[in-house]
Amino acid sequence: MADNLPSEFDVIVIGTGLPESITAAACSRSGQRVLHVDSRSYYGGNWASFSFSGLLSWLKEYQENSDIVNENPAWQEHILENEEAIALSRKDKTIQHVEVFCYASQDLHEDVEETGALQKNHASVTSVNPTEGEHSAYLPSEDESSSTVSCQMPTEQTPNSDLENSLEINDVEATGEEEKHCDGKTCVKSASEEETSENVLTTEDTTLQPRKNRITYSQIIKEGRRFNIDLVSKLLYSRGLLIDLLIKSNVSRYAEFKNITRILAFREGRVEQVPCSRADVFNSKQLTMVEKRMLMKFLTFCMEYEKHPDEYKAYEEITFSEYLKTQKLTPNLQYFLLHSIAMTSETASNTIDGLKATKNFLHCLGRYGNTPFLFPLYGQGELPQCFCRMCAVFGGIYCLRHSVQCLVVDKESRKCKAVIDQFGQRIISKHFLVEDSYFSENTCSHVQYRQISRSVLITDRSVLKADSDQQISILTVPAVETGTFAVRVIELCSSTMTCMKGTYLVHLTCTSSKTAREDLEPVVQKLFTPYTETEIENEEDEKPRLLWALYFNMRDSSDVSRNSYNDLPSNIYVCSGPDCGLGNDNAVKQAETLFQQICPNEDFCPPPPNPEDIVIDGDSLQSEASESSFIPEANSETPKESRSLGKPELSSQ
Repeated sequence: MADNLPSEFDVIVIGTGLPESITAAACSRSGQRVLHVDSRSYYGGNWASFSFSGLLSWLKEYQENSDIVNENPAWQEHILENEEAIALSRKDKTIQHVEVFCYASQDLHEDVEETGALQKNHASVTSVNPTEGEHSAYLPSEDESSSTVSCQMPTEQTPNSDLENSLEINDVEATGEEEKHCDGKTCVKSASEEETSENVLTTEDTTLQPRKNRITYSQIIKEGRRFNIDLVSKLLYSRGLLIDLLIKSNVSRYAEFKNITRILAFREGRVEQVPCSRADVFNSKQLTMVEKRMLMKFLTFCMEYEKHPDEYKAYEEITFSEYLKTQKLTPNLQYFLLHSIAMTSETASNTIDGLKATKNFLHCLGRYGNTPFLFPLYGQGELPQCFCRMCAVFGGIYCLRHSVQCLVVDKESRKCKAVIDQFGQRIISKHFLVEDSYFSENTCSHVQYRQISRSVLITDRSVLKADSDQQISILTVPAVETGTFAVRVIELCSSTMTCMKGTYLVHLTCTSSKTAREDLEPVVQKLFTPYTETEIENEEDEKPRLLWALYFNMRDSSDVSRNSYNDLPSNIYVCSGPDCGLGNDNAVKQAETLFQQICPNEDFCPPPPNPEDIVIDGDSLQSEASESSFIPEANSETPKESRSLGKPELSSQ
């Protein structure tokens, strides 16, 4: 039972985000006794993924979380005279300015519930007219960390840990529930109206049948377990630190990945595919033959730019954008290189930053496919769980819904010696890892945080039509106004196991300058059109239709110095939440740095022993064991579970 834990550990980790989970796995692998706790009911913290109803429950949780009042703490009676306590916060303030909009037809009936749900859920939805989004219901609360939610949805929490039930994707069966129209708006019928119309709906009436590709809100609710919606949107560079760590530690066997199929650009109001590999460049119809030669020459230079310092030394102090103008490149090529290959800021990134980013992009090409990026099936939230599983295999103990009230500090040594949990149990440890959001305002009073603007959309079509509807795309929309930031758009199809068939899940991310909606809505309006009930005459030219949208701001604590926190003992280590970057290198670097402080001179996540080699009989078996204990590179065979990280033939359908 969680209220009867062992009284002593070597490492206590509070929070199950990616850096904490990697560090916990590394410590457990090196023989440390690890206790890993989280006050939340799901793994991952702000790195988590949710089903559709799980996400709505998460939104409701944040709304209720804003009303928490800190009562007189009972743990104070457990603090001795020679000790002092660092109280931890019960209130998570990492999410702000939450707004939800539902554009799909809201033909909900009393019996609509998520397939596979444990209990019946009823939904009451506030319709949002596409032209009157500003009139969505506003739910005020006590401070800025509160949520503004315009749709009240089912409240069942369905964390992403129950993946067995969503492995298979079935065709969406369009439902024919009747709607009532009020001055062009879609209105939800009352219960009495639904009862009176029940007999009418049993007879087949072609006027009530949905047209092709029509997705209703009740379908989204019913197929909610097909969705795995990430709170933070990232991709994995195929030669990045996280992929190398997954292969080295053999944690890759716990996950599967798909290759990103397209790099897109938004230019002059149109979405275009960017040629990035050699084959793409020479097959491209967008580039002239002269441009193809220019681009290949410049990309070849970028792959080994360090060997030719004379080519760029004079331009080190200027921006990468200005440097590209000095090269023999057309404006078309400059745009592709800056925004879709280097993916750097037009004003903030210097020449060296741009050349490094371009080289990294090219270095990752071809390992698993025609683009440098991978995406984990079932979402980014799988990755912390994979490392938690590794930690548990080597003896780590896990407790969700288990809060720590305070950290106990010895006054003489100024070292943290224990924690006191929600049951009043004192648990002793040598080292303590704490995720930033758990610290109270007193501890963080001098910390200055940045913010990330996030949006999650459900749409009915891809932003760029292709022969296959199973495309996974990344698109960068450059900043238009001074003081704003480029917006990264990642579009996921149903084969990623993150959305139901017939829909796309679209993630938008940028560094915040205002609220998430103010930062991202202009880009949403450029790429999508709100769903309407009217027939579209020319669907070929029409933008994808927006069915559902969520906006929120997330705290970015990745650049906070440890010295910014007030009076932290040296054996308390701080883990940051997600950063705004595309990759996961920051989390891996942070985890490795913390691990080396806890376990100096120990190997960071070495390969686990092969079970077949534990009992060794003879020198021949010994030599085989040493060979098989290492994970092969991309062109070698790997175990079936991790073949997607071991073979170059990565599924990209």
